[in-house]
Amino acid sequence: MGSGGGTSTFIIRWINFLTMLIAIGVIGFGIWMSSHHDGCQKSLILPVLGLGAFILVISLIGFLGASKNNFILLWIYLIMLCFTLIVILVFTVLAFIITNNGSGHSVAGLRYKEYQLQDYSTWFLKQLNNSHNWKNLKACLVKSKDCSNLSKKYKTLKQYKAAKLTPIEAGCCRPPSECGYPAVNASYYDLSYHPTSLNKDCKHYGNSQAVKCYNCDSCKAGVAQYMKTEWRVVAIFNVILFVVLLMVYFVGCCARRNAARSHSKD
Repeated sequence: MGSGGGTSTFIIRWINFLTMLIAIGVIGFGIWMSSHHDGCQKSLILPVLGLGAFILVISLIGFLGASKNNFILLWIYLIMLCFTLIVILVFTVLAFIITNNGSGHSVAGLRYKEYQLQDYSTWFLKQLNNSHNWKNLKACLVKSKDCSNLSKKYKTLKQYKAAKLTPIEAGCCRPPSECGYPAVNASYYDLSYHPTSLNKDCKHYGNSQAVKCYNCDSCKAGVAQYMKTEWRVVAIFNVILFVVLLMVYFVGCCARRNAARSHSKD
């Protein structure tokens, strides 16, 4: 084989070395997500780990094809890489569409925002209003102890009122502000007051750690906001991954074509 074929093989080997590093990075990102989230917000961890593993397999196929100068393996490599690019593109576009709606509402006197379920996309509404899905999520939220830990994080009422709660803490651990229940401390509200709002969440709230506002739409909205943020992070990561893999694909096509020409001459 001529020098052109050797150069092409060298390029393809380095391309696959790069994609293997990318795959390890994707898997590492998935592991990081797993270690920084409780069991309630892991909707994207398995897909991310699966994507990383798939890219790793593609890279190994490309590396073997280049090492053994096997054109069948190289074709399989490029076809699978093209398929991966299409999947990443479709998923990323859908992720940005799904997370386009929904934002918090500022409330006077609070450092954090409150969230309303109807503000979010139809997909989120369908998933969170599904009784089976929400039953599992609710059990997970209770187990995560986000609400029970509030009294440990904020010892006084003053600290609690000055806190910047997360969307889940704001939506699931307390009644909406419009209910008008006075806070006694970070985990207890005086429910002897009649609600000043017709919001059904006011009746669903209870001071028990097993009840809280887990049956409230505000809790579902808090989870939706959390998932939106998570999806956006993954979508941005996928944009970067798509650009890198697209460059790898074009260079791989050129290297494959050059290798094929050199092989035909030999």
